[in-house]
Amino acid sequence: MIHIEGIKDEMIANNLTPYAPTYPGEVVKDEIEYRGITQRQLSEVTGIAYSVVNEVLNGKRPMTVEYALLIGKALDIEAMPLISMQSEYDMQMAKRSKTLAARLSNMRKIAAVL
Repeated sequence: MIHIEGIKDEMIANNLTPYAPTYPGEVVKDEIEYRGITQRQLSEVTGIAYSVVNEVLNGKRPMTVEYALLIGKALDIEAMPLISMQSEYDMQMAKRSKTLAARLSNMRKIAAVL
């Protein structure tokens, strides 16, 4: 987190959290649509079942390392940004969970007693 004296940390652009996190499947979906590739073609080339490709691209299934590597190879794009986006998406969604927030607020810090 960046800190600048006199400015609230949450007002610094590099510290902002997007309102809606970007799901990596959305990026891949946009990419294949732009290139004129169908989900079925992507499925055939990668060997990933069509239903799985569809679920990944529509946010119903996470972008795993395996899927990112296969899709990345098929589209000649790097897999790591897709994995990073999935991790960031998961982190933002977890932080928005009221159940998890309640658990975190009630958790005692173990490091404080060391």
